[in-house]
Amino acid sequence: MLELQGVTKRYSVFPAVDNVSFVVKPGEVLGYLGPNGAGKSTTIKMLAGLLEPSEGRILYQGREIRKDLYSFRRRLGYIPEQAEIYPHLSGLDYLLLVGRLREIPEDILWDKARAFLKVFDLDADRDNAVGSYSKGMRQKILIAAALLHDPDVLLLDEPLSGLDVTTGLIIRDLIVRLAGEGKIIIYSSHVLEVTEKLCSKVIILYQGKIVADDSVANLRTLMKLPSLVEIFSQLTAQTDTDALARDIVAVMKG
Repeated sequence: MLELQGVTKRYSVFPAVDNVSFVVKPGEVLGYLGPNGAGKSTTIKMLAGLLEPSEGRILYQGREIRKDLYSFRRRLGYIPEQAEIYPHLSGLDYLLLVGRLREIPEDILWDKARAFLKVFDLDADRDNAVGSYSKGMRQKILIAAALLHDPDVLLLDEPLSGLDVTTGLIIRDLIVRLAGEGKIIIYSSHVLEVTEKLCSKVIILYQGKIVADDSVANLRTLMKLPSLVEIFSQLTAQTDTDALARDIVAVMKG
């Protein structure tokens, strides 16, 4: 079980994340949503051990992660929103580097790296520099690197970014299978239609605070709204998109 207890992250006096608490159990896929600047990526970076909370605690299996961050990270797979990847390395070399840092035995690592490159249709480009890859190809490498050591906890921050439709569907089905194996999965995305189909429950952040924490079905019933898109828009005071589109057309027409 992964748990946040009253987690706050401040930059100067401004709280980017404000008193956030939730629990994710094995086999659950938590949709972690919010407009830009709501605090999603900051939360995920705290969960990954890259940022330290200003207040509150993060626990995995009842133990604070910072008491043994090394052990927690061994159980963790993380796909960041921004691809931090060495552009001069080949796809194969990057996976081998990550696997060695994960202390995967060399013979197993080579087999796994080659197999991941094959299933993600990157085998023909495995010796090419990652800097020459398209955005979608780099995203596939990041996904493979996150899964290489068979983690128990997955933090997915915009995992479908840059992927073609077919690969996006594969990743969606993969997440369902991984949840079926008892993985703990936190899924942050702007693609609300996919989130609605994929996630056991959703948390919606607005200005660093939780404004919803429930299953999509319960939120639909409680708010009497037909979809996650409408729920998200109402709870986060989003712009009247139809009116804005009308204004843009008016500007085009002069």
